[in-house]
Amino acid sequence: MRIAVIGGGAWGTALAQVAARGGQPVTLWAREPEVVEGVNVNHENRAFLAGVALSPTIRATGDLADLAGHDALLVVAPAQHVRAVLGAAPVGSTPLVLCAKGIETGSRLLVGEVAQQVAPAAPIAVLSGPTFAHEVAAGKPTAVTLACEDEDLRNRLAERIVDPAFRVYGSADVIGAEIGGAVKNVLAIACGVVEGAGLGLNARAALIARGFAEMTRFGLARGGQAETLTGLSGLGDLVLTCSSTNSRNFSLGVGLGQGRSAAALLADRKTVAEGAHTAPVLREAARAASVDMPVVEAVNALLEGVPVRQIVEALLSRPLREEAQ
Repeated sequence: MRIAVIGGGAWGTALAQVAARGGQPVTLWAREPEVVEGVNVNHENRAFLAGVALSPTIRATGDLADLAGHDALLVVAPAQHVRAVLGAAPVGSTPLVLCAKGIETGSRLLVGEVAQQVAPAAPIAVLSGPTFAHEVAAGKPTAVTLACEDEDLRNRLAERIVDPAFRVYGSADVIGAEIGGAVKNVLAIACGVVEGAGLGLNARAALIARGFAEMTRFGLARGGQAETLTGLSGLGDLVLTCSSTNSRNFSLGVGLGQGRSAAALLADRKTVAEGAHTAPVLREAARAASVDMPVVEAVNALLEGVPVRQIVEALLSRPLREEAQ
C-alpha cells in the first residue's frame, strides 16, 4: 500500500517516519519549501522535528499533484485548513486517514464530515490517540485508535501503519474517535490554566474528571460510543494532553493562567494550538445540542479575556449536583 502524508509539521513527519519503517517509500507533502528541501537533502525536518534522522525513503514535495496514484492519504493538515487542502488535492476515491483533531469554524463540522463534503467518493478513517510527535518519531511505544466503518479497509490500513512500537487498535466508531480528539484540545487548555495559575494538582485531577464527563456527554449526543470515549482516542488522549507542556494546548493554557493574553500567546506560536479554534465552535455545538459543558464555557471566557480568578469563582459557585449528571 503506497502511503502519502499531507502535512509537513511535527505530527505529519512523525507519521511519515512510522509509515517508512522497513524501507517503505512514503511521500510527504509540506507547504514550506524549507521543509521539503530539508527532508530530501538532509533527511531532517529542522523546522518542526529537529534532531530526528528521517528515513531516506521519505520523499517530500510541495506539489499536491504528486499525491496522485497513492493507495491512502494521511491527512495531517490543521483542522481549519483541511477543506482547502483536500479541495486542491487529487483525492478522488483514495481512502483518507484523518489525523487532524478539531471542529471546523462556521460549519461546526467534524474533520470527517468536512472530508465527506469535499471528497464524497473517498472512504474515511480516523487515526487518533495519545501521541506526542517527537516520541513517535523516536520509536517510543505508542498506541492509537484507527476508526473506520469498513472493516476490510481498516485492517489493511492497520497492517500498513502498524510498527512494533506503534500499536494500532481498530474501531468502527469514527464519530467517537473524532469527538475525543477535538474536545480534549479544549480541555487541555483548561488544565494548562490550572498549572499556570498555581491552583494545584487536586484541581487539575478534578478538572480532567469533570472535563471527561463533558466529553462523554457531547460525544454521546453526537452519536459516538461510550467505549470509544473511554479508550485511547478519548480518555487516553485527554490524560496525555492535560499533563505536559509538550502539548501546545496545555502550554497555551499555562500562559493564560499566568495572566498573558490569548492574542499575544497565539501570535507568538509557529505551531497551531487547535483548541483555541475549536473552543468557540464547540461551545456553539454544545449549546445547540443542549449539552452542558461548563469547562468549555470557561475556556471560551478565558480566551475572551475574562480574568482567571473570576472564572474559577464562577465554576466553584455552580449549584451542587450528583456526579453522574
